[in-house]
Amino acid sequence: MRPWIRRRGRGMAMLVGMILGVALLVFFVANRQAPERQEAPVSATPVRVIEARPLALRLEARGHGLARPAETWQAVANVAGRVIERHPALESGTLLPEGTLLVALDSSRYELAIAEAEAELASLAGELAQLAVEEENTRRLLALEKEALNLAEQELSRIENLAASGSVSTSRRDAQRRSTLGQRQAVASLENTLALMPARHEVLTAQRERATVRLAQAREDLADTRFEAPYDLRLGEVEVERHQFVAVGQRLFQAESLAAAEVEAHIPIAMMRRLLGAVLPERPFGQGPELNEQLDFSAVEAELSLVGAEGVGWSGKLVRVASGLDPATRTVRAVVQVEHPYRDARPPDRPPLQRDMYVRTQLSAPSPGPRLVIPASAVHLGEVWRVDDEDHLERRQIEVSFTQNDLAVIEAGLAPGDQVVVDDLPTAIAGMRLEPRRDDTLEARVAARALGEWTRGEGGQP
Repeated sequence: MRPWIRRRGRGMAMLVGMILGVALLVFFVANRQAPERQEAPVSATPVRVIEARPLALRLEARGHGLARPAETWQAVANVAGRVIERHPALESGTLLPEGTLLVALDSSRYELAIAEAEAELASLAGELAQLAVEEENTRRLLALEKEALNLAEQELSRIENLAASGSVSTSRRDAQRRSTLGQRQAVASLENTLALMPARHEVLTAQRERATVRLAQAREDLADTRFEAPYDLRLGEVEVERHQFVAVGQRLFQAESLAAAEVEAHIPIAMMRRLLGAVLPERPFGQGPELNEQLDFSAVEAELSLVGAEGVGWSGKLVRVASGLDPATRTVRAVVQVEHPYRDARPPDRPPLQRDMYVRTQLSAPSPGPRLVIPASAVHLGEVWRVDDEDHLERRQIEVSFTQNDLAVIEAGLAPGDQVVVDDLPTAIAGMRLEPRRDDTLEARVAARALGEWTRGEGGQP
């Protein structure tokens, strides 16, 4: 076959194939079916939620401090003397009851001083009595001398008249004059004596008072020779021995009262401001004693726990706030007092609150009104995840007033009744569908923590 006939046959075959392909494509396009649309249901994420609601809240302030006795006795010698008696149990750490004689000094010189002052007082009392008798006698003598002077004056006047008429001699007149002058001198002498008696009385009175002071001083010195326990106490450092001579001002021993102990707890300013704002009046304070009367801390409860000893604690009361802030930590120094720290003590399981124990202090008081409280873990960088009315996730910006006991007190951004998500979602997309499940157990736990019951139940650990 010729070549051009073969090329023409192949071209016709290719053309026929293309025509058949186009025809098939047109046929399939004309007879195609639209795909079916099936809407798959959107799955909801299950989450735990609680209802935000106002709860009764106990405001708390926590800090640490060292314990110390509320009253300490530094026994210092006011008089000099030799130690003649020393209690056999006068050693550091000994507990002794009130009225126990601890140390006695030699009192002989002070007893002699008392006897001397009493003798001087007796002597002055005799002199004062004698002066009173002398004054009475002088007044009687003065009355008699005045009567005699009146008679002498009358006699002198009669003789002067007779001498003027020449009936009496001049010598008789002069003699009467000398007699009258003598009587006048006697009266003046007695009057001078009476005038000096008040001054003598004052001198003797001053001497009596001075002797009385010496007697009182001697008795005080005698009392200072005996050191008796003014209250139930525990002895500290003892620096005196029997037969030792002690000088005035020398320290003998130290003792601590068993009646009460104090802890000066260092508490952050923000915590203390919240606590005091709940218990102190809002009106301005007065001045002077009125200010102390208005600082009523009776509503504040205080719980102390020994650091490093689980389950060892005491109940106390806030008695005052020390002046000024701690210079190192800039914290408030709240003084908590524990009554009878040695009562019911059972060492070593329950030791008494002693000096230099490092304790944790927790102060609490009821909030003036209910507060909106949620778990602190439900707050995520200033926002909470809320379930809206259609069970969708809403990211709500909030304002937290403060946190306490793993709780956040909400100031703004939430309303009572809002459903708050308490689970930590891997992805929190606004508008995502949720399946909320209310956690009643967590709500009860939040209410208990708000009242501080969780803190107490966990041994006082914040």
